[in-house]
Amino acid sequence: MNELQQIKIKIAEKEYSLKIRASEEALLRKAAKELNEKIKTMQKKTGIWDKQDLLAMIAFDCLVQNLKYEQEHTNHIEQLKKMENLIDHTTN
Repeated sequence: MNELQQIKIKIAEKEYSLKIRASEEALLRKAAKELNEKIKTMQKKTGIWDKQDLLAMIAFDCLVQNLKYEQEHTNHIEQLKKMENLIDHTTN
């Protein structure tokens, strides 16, 4: 079933109430834990303590990583298509 449940997640010392599917709970709690760890790491690395600045920097870093992943994924798909075309040409 897709029944929603309410949970509380703490990010950057602030608590958020979320309505989620039970099947998502472990993933969301893991994400919150990793985000809080990234905040602590970024604080130590930069000496910045403002939560909004830290969250902005982490969001930016995550987007850069996501864009790199998407670019690599696109490149891999293009390479697979080229290989597929080569195989098609050699078998025909």
